[in-house]
Amino acid sequence: MITRKNMGRASPILMVLFTFGFAFGTYNLVTMVIRNRSVRNWVSDDSNGGVFFDPVVEMPENVKKLKNSKTPYHVALTATDAPYSKWQCRIMYYWYKKKKDLPGSEMGGFTRILHSGNPDELMDEIPTMVVDPLPAGLDRGYIVLNRPWAFVQWLEKAKIDEEYILMAEPDHIFVRPLPNLSHGGMPAGYPFFYIKPEQNEKIIRKFYPEENGPVTNVDPIGNSPVIIRKDLLEKIAPTWMNVSLKMKDDPETDKTFGWVLEMYAYAVASALHGVQHILRNDFMLQPPWDLEVGERFIIHYTYGCDYNLKGELTYGKIGEWRFDKRSYLRGPPPRNLSLPPPGVPESVATLVKMVNEATANIPNWETQ
Repeated sequence: MITRKNMGRASPILMVLFTFGFAFGTYNLVTMVIRNRSVRNWVSDDSNGGVFFDPVVEMPENVKKLKNSKTPYHVALTATDAPYSKWQCRIMYYWYKKKKDLPGSEMGGFTRILHSGNPDELMDEIPTMVVDPLPAGLDRGYIVLNRPWAFVQWLEKAKIDEEYILMAEPDHIFVRPLPNLSHGGMPAGYPFFYIKPEQNEKIIRKFYPEENGPVTNVDPIGNSPVIIRKDLLEKIAPTWMNVSLKMKDDPETDKTFGWVLEMYAYAVASALHGVQHILRNDFMLQPPWDLEVGERFIIHYTYGCDYNLKGELTYGKIGEWRFDKRSYLRGPPPRNLSLPPPGVPESVATLVKMVNEATANIPNWETQ
């Protein structure tokens, strides 16, 4: 089991290699890249944003199998010690506990990977491992660069009982029990509409050379949500870290990819290791754009939800009614948030109701 303690500083050798060698060593980490692949991306989708009966479309027969027993995965998310991160983690962990043991769930253990370098007051509430942040100044204000480095340290130090890992984020809420969506050893990911490797081929080729294969080998995903075998993630994570840093170092790439740079880096790192993902639209929904929960498993509340009192979306303009996590940067939202007006999509109403249930039941909610 994961212990709730500070694992201490990273090894000096690893830090030296990391701090001084990342700019020259990116592709040294991937000398064992599989250069030719016989599989392709699959997206299970229909015109209504749902899934067909077979959730994995055109999957080769050699990776289709009936699951006769559970294949648990470990839930892992990276976090900071900022109030904004803490309250989201508390809500996320509440719903993990609520769904973990329900029929259909294959959730195993849980770890908050805290990359602040120091313990915080949630150590006894949420299973946590403390890891080091990047050396000062290396993230250049883009704190998400700490995510791959945090996973590298966690995978090196932690005892993880499960064979699979779900990489999640603090602003995820489990709306249904989540099974292990991977199949035949292939990881499962969520296709983001704004991750477009083919449209950015010129930039992608800086980090994924033509000799590695077509740019379509780079999946339209980020690292989260992804369910992946632990041994695969152990191979991908150092490359993900180095590609992230090299992308941030390149002005054109940094300007083009912006806040999703680290997501592209994970997709490229996976491709460099010959790993592609089964793409699952039912993995997650993102209010306010996804209107119904349907058969999806995770609510991702990254976007602000702004509506007038007629229930009409006013995105880009502060609504008469709104829920936006960025309204609570310095502390948690109050208990019993007002419900949205009639006409607002089910996905938004469900999100607010789930936040309210969690905050009503988490002890000392507004004092943390």
